[in-house]
Amino acid sequence: MSNNENEVKNGLFSLGAENDAYAKYFMGTSYLNGLVAPDENIDVAVANVSFEPGCRNDWHIHHDGYQILVVTAGQGWYQEAGKKAQLLNPGDVVVIHEGVKHWHGATKDSWFAHLAITKGTSEWLEKVTAEQYSDLD
Repeated sequence: MSNNENEVKNGLFSLGAENDAYAKYFMGTSYLNGLVAPDENIDVAVANVSFEPGCRNDWHIHHDGYQILVVTAGQGWYQEAGKKAQLLNPGDVVVIHEGVKHWHGATKDSWFAHLAITKGTSEWLEKVTAEQYSDLD
């Protein structure tokens, strides 16, 4: 059974470097390839974010904007607070409105990649616990 490593590492968008800048907000190893950085004329960031199996980011909220996830490879999870986690596959799109507490990341056995289109700032919250994550099916 494939864990989608090849698809993620050799996808349409480069894997990028290990995501050291945001490592404290992730459990496990992720990679970041910034595609569009905000500047004085563009207030939206676009990045390819890749996750090794089992990697996920912390619960967080976007302020003064939103986030759109476009799944490009592998298999992952998206969960909003108080709701059941959604299994994500290539081609899935998730629209996250301002102020919605959520997290996203790879499944236990698969690499995962998505484009993150983000406007505004992120408020990082608590970790997704091992118990919360292991309960996902």
